[in-house]
Amino acid sequence: MTANAVKDAGQALGRNPDRLTPTERMALAGKYIALEIYSPEATPLRRIEAIGDSLVECLRNLKSRGLDARKFEFSRLSPPY
Repeated sequence: MTANAVKDAGQALGRNPDRLTPTERMALAGKYIALEIYSPEATPLRRIEAIGDSLVECLRNLKSRGLDARKFEFSRLSPPY
């Protein structure tokens, strides 16, 4: 992700939150992300499926992609340090 792309949170979709660079983490700190919930039936890849400034925005993003919000956990991205 380039510095300009950091401004567009959508560039983080599909990426593992642990693989974001410190610059990306700083730019996205405080935003909510949705990660698919692990279960014995489903072993999802750990990747960001939705991102938003609020939980409502995160849910809206999941719904717009046709994903069931009940299958996701939500957390806030923290700064890299």
